[in-house]
Amino acid sequence: MTQPAPAPRHPTARPVVLLTGASSGIGRATATELASLGYALVIAARRADELHALARQLDPSGARVLAVPTDVTDDASRRALIAAAHAHFGRIDTLINNAGVTVEKGWWWNDPDPLRVLRVNLDAPIELTRLVLPELQARGSGHIVNIGSVAGRAATNGMYSASKFGIRGFSLALRRELLGTGVHVSLVAPGFVRSEMTASARLPMPGPEVVARAVARVLLSPKAETIVPRLYRPLVWLEGLIPALGDAVVQKLIYRRYDHSSDTNR
Repeated sequence: MTQPAPAPRHPTARPVVLLTGASSGIGRATATELASLGYALVIAARRADELHALARQLDPSGARVLAVPTDVTDDASRRALIAAAHAHFGRIDTLINNAGVTVEKGWWWNDPDPLRVLRVNLDAPIELTRLVLPELQARGSGHIVNIGSVAGRAATNGMYSASKFGIRGFSLALRRELLGTGVHVSLVAPGFVRSEMTASARLPMPGPEVVARAVARVLLSPKAETIVPRLYRPLVWLEGLIPALGDAVVQKLIYRRYDHSSDTNR
């Protein structure tokens, strides 16, 4: 005789959000924003100490925020994350694919494993979506939010842009594939914001909170794609209209750092 599934530890009427890459930067800011708005959270990242500290900060009781150390590139780790969310809350309402990496120093072709960028930024969101989607479809509601990048509209770094062009195409196509099902898909595409990933970029940047607020807005009012901060919207338009302008900006502001650090990865 089949045994019934165990009851969740903390059943909740709050929407349950699973958020990857939550230990720092945009992920941490998003977890903080959504917790303040009353969402129940399952936060995932590789850095266990930082992740558990954040969970305790957001919810000392442990009832509303669950920390699950996760390697999003590992299938068993992804499945354990989903199982932990179900065991704790009984369901997942929203998946936010935020975990991301880049080739931080030098040129990508000198990096010993440049394809890890595709594994984290593109493969993992696709696989996590595949694991969560049947539940959302069966319920006829839910939301997939993918964190893209302006680098998915204006190419800069080969591997990073490849991953972000890919996640944009995946998000926009998935949204159309799910039309009429009650499951929404949104892409939030940040420009440069302050984070560990952009620490070496010498540009004026807002904090990651601007992205967190954009995520909160699309959860309340689903939108196919949004670019933040707003100042990047005309820049994306200009990139399509005058590509040579983008060449000049990238060469002056971004590629200079690769030239200075290219020897470090050889």
